[in-house]
Amino acid sequence: MKGTYKMADKIIQIDSLYQKVHDYCFDYRFDGKPDFTVTTTENDICFERKRSKDDYKYSDEYLEELAVYRKIAEKMPLYDTFLFHGSAISVDGQCYIFTAKSGMGKSTHTRLWRQLLTDRAIMVNDDKPLIRVRDDSVTVFGTPYNGKHRLGNNISVPLKSICILNRSDENYIRQISEAEAYSVILQQCYRPSDKNTLLKTLSLIDNMIEHIDLWLLGCNMDISAAQISYNAMKGEY
Repeated sequence: MKGTYKMADKIIQIDSLYQKVHDYCFDYRFDGKPDFTVTTTENDICFERKRSKDDYKYSDEYLEELAVYRKIAEKMPLYDTFLFHGSAISVDGQCYIFTAKSGMGKSTHTRLWRQLLTDRAIMVNDDKPLIRVRDDSVTVFGTPYNGKHRLGNNISVPLKSICILNRSDENYIRQISEAEAYSVILQQCYRPSDKNTLLKTLSLIDNMIEHIDLWLLGCNMDISAAQISYNAMKGEY
């Protein structure tokens, strides 16, 4: 089964075994000559199954969705773009990404931003956005792979800040250095298997963190956490 889609300004042809991949990517359909093609096989599905750490037996269709995005993520650094694990939200035309280990409350915090800022806050991607890094710009793109609640939009927004989130009884936020943020940011980026593509990804990360603000946030689940983080990251703290 074949379909053509546009993600991070690149046209991608997907040749799949199952229809579900194309249903999943429906909002990103695009007609045009592909920049590259990804093709999945039964071996790719077996690879994703072996990587699964959950006892739940995932369907082949679901595992193929993962395989497709892995193959896209392997290619994207060649186009100055990489996959990042975080919850990305846009406010007044600027994107803020909250990142942390799974279960730390990234999605909860961006939900609080939407509650606080109402229509001014728009979800870009709640799980795995793509980030394109150029010499003069860093841009976040929505993708179909936007988390279990499917929160995201097919939009692109300039990246202002990345915030590393920790749980805390008391809310606090402080700006941090590139050195402080680097290990976490590296962990949250998709790291390609090909050596040269990995080196390109590392170069993109270095360039990105030179052009954005970096923050560390300790927060609880109260709306005041969103108020504190938004004011700081916007520059009103």
